[in-house]
Amino acid sequence: MEREEQEKIFSKRIKAGKRTYFFDVRATRSNDYYLTVTESRRFQKDGEFVFEKSKLFIYKEDFDKVLEALQETVNHIKSELMPHVDFEQFKNADENYTEKQISKKTDDDLLNSSYKWD
Repeated sequence: MEREEQEKIFSKRIKAGKRTYFFDVRATRSNDYYLTVTESRRFQKDGEFVFEKSKLFIYKEDFDKVLEALQETVNHIKSELMPHVDFEQFKNADENYTEKQISKKTDDDLLNSSYKWD
């Protein structure tokens, strides 16, 4: 098994339009844990879809400081810079998008499914 797969302990994925965020807990060889936050962005180049990734490593001694700074920054944006924006709409939009994707079936999906045709 590759080192990359061995060290992944936990993973959380967040789909956000053309971007996907991954929050992965990983282990060092000495069983010390850290967090990687990866943004994967899909875009079209030369007629093909390609992915660009950016990765941030957060170590255990910085967890609380990073979490506090992130929360403070998000709160500042929401309350001071964009108090007029209803951020709940984005949560609902993501839920609606996911529901549409689940309920959307292509012809291939239907042909390869267990549906019985009369």
